[in-house]
Amino acid sequence: MTYRVGNTFFSGAGFCCAAIAVALLALGGCGGGNTIDNAVPVAQGARDTGSFPNLNIKPEVAAQQFTDAEKTAKLSELQSEKAQAVASPGATTEAADNAELGKLAATHAGDTLKEIEAGQTEGKCDPALDPTCK
Repeated sequence: MTYRVGNTFFSGAGFCCAAIAVALLALGGCGGGNTIDNAVPVAQGARDTGSFPNLNIKPEVAAQQFTDAEKTAKLSELQSEKAQAVASPGATTEAADNAELGKLAATHAGDTLKEIEAGQTEGKCDPALDPTCK
């Protein structure tokens, strides 16, 4: 099979077409007025300034650092929240979530059934779901 593919590309018309295509691409590259000097950007690498870099310059900080007083205040706040969470884990949010879920479970089925029945009586049904819909 490889012999047939190679024979097709490197014989007669196939080889001529490939050679013409390569020649046209080469000529198209020369017509733009570009030279090698402006075709490749010059890289700015290391350069000799004649002096050594000063490594003693203190770097600038991105943000102000915490003071010791702020650190102790934040730590005491976090420790008090931790103690409160250990004493009553999830007491405030879990009870509210359970109550809301219980209410939803009690009313969801009835509300959905009412919506479905109201849609069928008003003629608003989905023919994709109900083939008898008119």
